[in-house]
Amino acid sequence: MHIAGNPSSLTPQQAELIELVATLGREKFAPRAARHDLDASFPFDNYADLRANGLLGICIPRALGGLGADFCTYVMVAAEIGRHCGATALSYNMHVSSTMWAGFIADALDMSPAQRADHEHNRAWHFERIVREGKVYSQPFSEGGAAAAGKAPFGTLALPVEGGYRVNGKKIFASLAGAADFYGVLCTLDKPRATQRDALYLAVPAQSDGVSVVGDWDPLGMRGTVSRTLLLKDVFVPHTARLMPEGLYAQAALRFPHMFATLSPTYMGIAQAAYDFTVAYLRAEVPGMPAVKRRMYPTKQIAVAHMRIQLEQTRALFLQNARDAAVDPDKDTRMRLFAAHYTIMENAQAMAALAIRTCGGQSMLKSLPLERLYRDSRCGSLMLPWTAELCLDRLGRDCLYEPGERDEEIE
Repeated sequence: MHIAGNPSSLTPQQAELIELVATLGREKFAPRAARHDLDASFPFDNYADLRANGLLGICIPRALGGLGADFCTYVMVAAEIGRHCGATALSYNMHVSSTMWAGFIADALDMSPAQRADHEHNRAWHFERIVREGKVYSQPFSEGGAAAAGKAPFGTLALPVEGGYRVNGKKIFASLAGAADFYGVLCTLDKPRATQRDALYLAVPAQSDGVSVVGDWDPLGMRGTVSRTLLLKDVFVPHTARLMPEGLYAQAALRFPHMFATLSPTYMGIAQAAYDFTVAYLRAEVPGMPAVKRRMYPTKQIAVAHMRIQLEQTRALFLQNARDAAVDPDKDTRMRLFAAHYTIMENAQAMAALAIRTCGGQSMLKSLPLERLYRDSRCGSLMLPWTAELCLDRLGRDCLYEPGERDEEIE
């Protein structure tokens, strides 16, 4: 089954890239997934395959050496990777998001001519590192407070100094910690009365003085992302470290909200994988297992029917959301975005749970992928900036309030 449903709707580039990662997934990523999960080890081997196939530059403009993929193309490719290895897809998203934010998202924002020229210079340098040298960028976001949810300025601070900035702070759950070549750090310009509008997006070289990765990594799921804690102490970066001009991140967050929903394609892929495994198991087509069919039982058939319905509901919202992505979406599109993100995250977990119940006791064994899919799927609804609860909160408010509306205070 194609991750995009009807493949006839795909562009030639979309079809080519999805088929490429489907082949890599089947032949490379899936066979390695259990080992990286068991060891909580980063999938450097998978990244070597991504690098060799030009996929590190999937969203870098063609004029700068990349593949020039748009948002819709990328999320379908990411979902196909997630179908085979969730941890690879999730960490890959952190890399690609850096290029999207500095790429076509930044292109859609309002900048002065000086800002535009500065940005073009800076991103050309960073994109060349990716395209020519195969460098990996990450996107540390969370700090353990309200900043990642957009409710407060980032606690990581960038003090302007001669020639650049001096950065201090801490990022938790920093995917690719110890594996990335550059950390795309979201921070706040260190000045009096700074607000969220003073956010800054800086690429910090991993080998810089003052950069360290600390703590253990032994989580429930997504173990191959190796999202340890990143510490930044008096780290100097030059002005060329800016992946967006000062203040532009706040504009991007307001005008291109789809930039925060790029985690969900991984879970679309996991939902598909849970369905794929269940069908193969009931048809006795799982490699290495006895050829004992279980498809003839009505309870199994009904369970699979429910899974297929959930899968198609999830895919429909996923694809609509992917095609909606644009600067300045209207209110209905924004609400549909929250609904899609919530549905994908929650349905992935529900489908994995139903798959285990349907396939029975053997599905709990780590020798089969379903146990890992179940654990990986559980992590999605917990992830900032849009946890399941935050999606519900924002969607409920948008359903009932128009912009600027407030309730009269009751005396």
